[in-house]
Formats: sequence, C-alpha cells, structure tokens
Amino acid sequence: MDYPDYNPALDSPPLSDEELDSLDQLLQALPGDTAMNIEGLDGYLTALVVGPPLLQRLRSADWLPVVWGGDGSGSAPFASQKQRKRAAVLVLRHLHAIHQQLQRDADAWEPVFSVAETPDGELVDAEDWCIGFLQAVALDSEAWAPLFDDATLGPALVPIALLGGDDSTLGDADRERLADPAERDALSRAVADAVPLLHARAGASA
Repeated sequence: MDYPDYNPALDSPPLSDEELDSLDQLLQALPGDTAMNIEGLDGYLTALVVGPPLLQRLRSADWLPVVWGGDGSGSAPFASQKQRKRAAVLVLRHLHAIHQQLQRDADAWEPVFSVAETPDGELVDAEDWCIGFLQAVALDSEAWAPLFDDATLGPALVPIALLGGDDSTLGDADRERLADPAERDALSRAVADAVPLLHARAGASA
C-alpha cells in the first residue's frame, strides 16, 4: 500500500484524548500480539523525531507498518483498507504533534507512560514506551550507535536500554533494580529527561 510521507510543514491537529484511545483500541484489536500499544507507539515516534534523521531518508512505508507488526496481503492485518488508512492518518498526526511540541518547548513535552496510583503517590513505568523507542533504534542501529557511545547522551540513554531491552542480557543487579517499583519509577522519570537532550543534539546536528 502507498502511505503518505510525513511532512512536518503540514498543519495537522494533535490527537484528542478520545482519538488516542481510539487508536490504541484499534491497534490492540488487531490479530496477533505484534501491534504496539499507545505507549509503545509514543516511544517509537519520539525516537524517530529526536534520533538520527531517519524521517528524511525513509518512506512512511519503511517505518509505519512496524506500528502494527507489518502489512499482510490485502488489507491485513486490518479488516479493511479504510481502517488501515485511518490508523496511518492517526499515527502521522501523533508524530506531527510530538515533533511540534518538541520544537516549541522540549522541556514542556510529556510522554505517554503507564502511571499507577498508589497510597504513596504515582508510580511511573516507561517499559512499553522504551520498547517502542528501541524499535525505532533498530531501524538504523548503526546511525544510533554514536549517540549511545556519546559521553553525555550515552548515560542518558541507559534507562531506555534497561527498561526496553532484552531482560536475558541483564546482570543480577539490573534485574533486581527492575523488579523494584520505586527503581522502575526513577528510571522511567530519567527516560523523560533524556528526550530534551536528544532533541537538542538533533537540532544542533541539523
């Protein structure tokens, strides 16, 4: 299928809360378990904005189907081409909203994280967001490698790698850290702090 390419100059309204919920429900209703949820999607799109300039080099058809686990024959995995088009449009609008917010005021940008209310306050868990972020990294890991090796950005990316990476590669200390809700909360909040740094680096390199 031909998908519209992302154009940051287009005037595109951000998704309402109802539209975000609708997109999440649409993706989660797809067959299989490879579609992203809205948190993973938010991380994926954020990485496309703040990382190496993949959006300028890739067509939408190269990265958009990753959101729902790839295209199949006909309209699959969607029930119809109309449903697929709606999903694509909503994803592109959310990408535009993230891009515009970071351009206007990166420090005011807010990710879509899982938040649990506890008697002691809110606990944030960015695991799904980080998994989505790393799926964007995987689109061109060689281009991302210098950022992970950078003296400033590398440490800032560690919480993303810990929360979203393969658990089987972790040592016992990191496993224990991830098993502690308070530690996961601290790592998740650190994830949010990394994005403005990445965005500033992307702007300086443009």
